[in-house]
Amino acid sequence: MAKSIMIQGTMSNVGKSFLTAGLCRVLRQDGWKVAPFKSQNMALNSFITADGLEIGRAQAVQAEACGIEPTADMNPILLKPSSDVGSQVIVRGTPIGTMPAKEYFDYKKKLIPQILESYRRLDEEYDIIVIEGAGSPAEINLAQDDIVNMGIAEMTDSPVILAGDIDRGGVFAQLYGTVMLLPESQRKRIRGLVINKFRGDRSILDPGTEMISKLCGIPVVGTVPFLKADIDDEDSLSTRLTAKGKPAAPGEIDIAVIRLPRLSNFTDLHVFETVGLCNVRYVTDVKELGTPDLLVLPGTKNTIDDLLWLRTNGLESAILKLAAAEVPVIGICGGYQMMGEVLSDPEGHESGQPGRVLRGMGLIPAETVFTGEKIRSQNKGEAVASEGLFAALRGKQVRGYQIHMGRTTVRGGKPLLKLRKALLPEPEGYASGWIAGTYLHGIFDGPGVAAGIAELLRKRKMPGADAVEETGITDPADAADYEDYRRRQYDILADGVRRNLDMEKIYQIIDRRDLSGG
Repeated sequence: MAKSIMIQGTMSNVGKSFLTAGLCRVLRQDGWKVAPFKSQNMALNSFITADGLEIGRAQAVQAEACGIEPTADMNPILLKPSSDVGSQVIVRGTPIGTMPAKEYFDYKKKLIPQILESYRRLDEEYDIIVIEGAGSPAEINLAQDDIVNMGIAEMTDSPVILAGDIDRGGVFAQLYGTVMLLPESQRKRIRGLVINKFRGDRSILDPGTEMISKLCGIPVVGTVPFLKADIDDEDSLSTRLTAKGKPAAPGEIDIAVIRLPRLSNFTDLHVFETVGLCNVRYVTDVKELGTPDLLVLPGTKNTIDDLLWLRTNGLESAILKLAAAEVPVIGICGGYQMMGEVLSDPEGHESGQPGRVLRGMGLIPAETVFTGEKIRSQNKGEAVASEGLFAALRGKQVRGYQIHMGRTTVRGGKPLLKLRKALLPEPEGYASGWIAGTYLHGIFDGPGVAAGIAELLRKRKMPGADAVEETGITDPADAADYEDYRRRQYDILADGVRRNLDMEKIYQIIDRRDLSGG
């Protein structure tokens, strides 16, 4: 049987996912066979495993930190919000339907056997399982029938580390209040406290850590600073999305990404932040849009609703004007669907309104029909655009995954990619002039793809300029691999976690040698 340790937080966005990934990497560096686990995740950033199953992106990142392939057992329940009150429910990688919050709250007890079955499979294969909680264990209105915080800690008999976020203020109240709201039996499971996202002189904090340890009767096992590791974030709480993007400096490539209300898989654009001279910013209204060098329509959990949002707030009109002025536009997944001519939802799977037909943006000669079957697959291939701006990528290798409900039929035979499926390459997407679209998430992550796009945009922006020296990890000349960059970031994260957590105490907690709980 595997040993286990669980990271819980005083609230959302305290850094549980980062701490879990960092601890996974440390344990892996120390020679352990380690795996992540999160019984229930609510996120629009998802990932498709090698066997075509869907899990939260955070668990895929954590598996990557462990040096293993992600599996559906690492995140047996994924909730993907499709409206303000309902979510698509995905169980062990497969959608089972969309439920309002109250219906799911009553239903989730039935999922405990699947959760425990997934955990048992990991338990049989790995030495250590690092479990991540969700939100806070002190959400007393949800404590009954909890399956993701103390509930799963009890089911798996796991010791808990409780993390608080000092950057948002009130970290001592966060920690004390969380501990005190728990019943005594659950309080005893907390073996250590962590203060996360610290800035400044740690000696000033020491009196507070000593006091909170005495008040709670639980040791502080680490004060972790903001770590400069470039790891994928989760969803809407990402600082990439919540902070206003800075305008591009002179000479920089300005990449504007529409921040759709139900934005999903925004990590598709992460790689551009590692390419020298690229500035990526997320925009929500016309006055922020300006005239970028590249406009990206990203994925969304609800294409029809988000297209209507673009239409009502004036962004659609602004995007069409930019396209008419030959500003390059690329759509990914839901963004690709929006760029077509017609979106049809005959059975109401996308909009909840059977028979609904909506006019698209008309940038791509295509029609999308939504069906009940979700496409879920990993893919490899190459760029094959034969004309227009994106023809400069021809021959570059691409890899990624598809995850979508609609089927898109394109007229005119101008594919962006050819993907290796079955025995023959299949054309995918569309590219003509300065317009492109694709279903392939991760398309920019292939060697030299993002850097190649940046270089062609630079030449388009400054046609008479001399070549400029690229900074960052991707260079058009050598096409350095983004995967190698990601591996280095996990090592940076692990180094920060190792230096700032009491790893001797962490191992005692894992080995159950801290029987006093402090």
